[in-house]
Amino acid sequence: MDEPPPRWRIIGPGLVVAATGIGAGDLVATLVAGSRFGYTLLWAAIVGVLIKIALVEGAGRWSLASGRTMFEGWRLAGRWTVVFFAPYIVIWGFVYGAAAMSSTALPLAALFPSVHLNVFAIASGLVGALIVWFGRYKVFEYVIAFFVGLMFVTVVGAAVVTVPNLGELVTGLVPRIPEGSLIYTLSLAGGVGGTITLAAYGYWLREKGWTTPRWMRVMRIDNSVAYVVSGIFVISMLVVGAELLYSSGVTIADGEGGLLDLADVLRERYGVFMSYFFLIGFWASSFSSILGVWNGVSLMFADFLGTVRGLAEDDPRRKIGGLYYRLYIVWLTIPPMALLFLGRPIGLIVAYGALGALFMPFLAVTLLYLLNSRHMPKPHRNTWWLNGILGIIAALFVALGANELVKAVAPLFSP
Repeated sequence: MDEPPPRWRIIGPGLVVAATGIGAGDLVATLVAGSRFGYTLLWAAIVGVLIKIALVEGAGRWSLASGRTMFEGWRLAGRWTVVFFAPYIVIWGFVYGAAAMSSTALPLAALFPSVHLNVFAIASGLVGALIVWFGRYKVFEYVIAFFVGLMFVTVVGAAVVTVPNLGELVTGLVPRIPEGSLIYTLSLAGGVGGTITLAAYGYWLREKGWTTPRWMRVMRIDNSVAYVVSGIFVISMLVVGAELLYSSGVTIADGEGGLLDLADVLRERYGVFMSYFFLIGFWASSFSSILGVWNGVSLMFADFLGTVRGLAEDDPRRKIGGLYYRLYIVWLTIPPMALLFLGRPIGLIVAYGALGALFMPFLAVTLLYLLNSRHMPKPHRNTWWLNGILGIIAALFVALGANELVKAVAPLFSP
């Protein structure tokens, strides 16, 4: 049996899942936390990175040790998982497609204000679909690496320019929850770095050719280093929020609009070049999320539909570049364009928000079950301390999910 190559390379599935998960929404959430509480919640952002390392390691360990995909594992947990996942992946894909295209268009529209936002949104979706359409995983991986490089230079560059206060930065490592910061703390700890794309990690491992337990050590290094890189992005945005906004009392909008506000602040403080420089990083973070979702979640959908229909594991329709994979790419790209022009129907948004709030608890709880089940080879099952960590993570996401669920259904009861 061939052994894994002795040299590990930084470009791998871990970098893909981390880059996909760190979108504009995550960056602005960290920015807002820095702008309101300075460095106080730095520890929560680091905990968030560690949580994602644990979850993605669990998904990767399940894939390598059991030889089954994530969806095959969910089916083993009971039919209820299909009842949850089927509407989730359909509704989530429809609404996320429009949100991702709009997010990617925002910095482009700021750079080129003479072009309508929807033109950039539609172009972003189509270009993203074209890049992943043919299922060339190696090409996809290198494209993602390029965008991670852009994000690193621009986002970390913005933090360096603001000259972080290293003394206060260190004090932020001490766990504290200031008054009024509980929800921000939970969101930083649990919300930074991905949702459904965390579960796509096992599929990217398979496309990489890492399919057996002998790749376990390489997978863990790949996952850990990738999330350390994403942690650097998160810390950089917290630094920018603390130094540029908190110290001067500047407030910004919630959502992706906050990054446009930040670009304006950078222009006033450091000149037009710095503003454009940051907008390029904003665009890179958003477009890398499009690419990751268009590829990874389409792989999950192909596996889901192929499994439900009882197709053979080697059926080309359930593979990357196959019919079901391309069908979901179309679903992510074409129908959501209607939402760009028609606005977002309240019922659909409520359903999207409610299902989205439940996904991370769903992933954490099902991983806790699968990694202790008889379907997992004994040498790779959870130890007691891993069960403790996953149990705490599951409880955190149940709490976060309940809060998000309340916010999601609130519009139904508003006058």
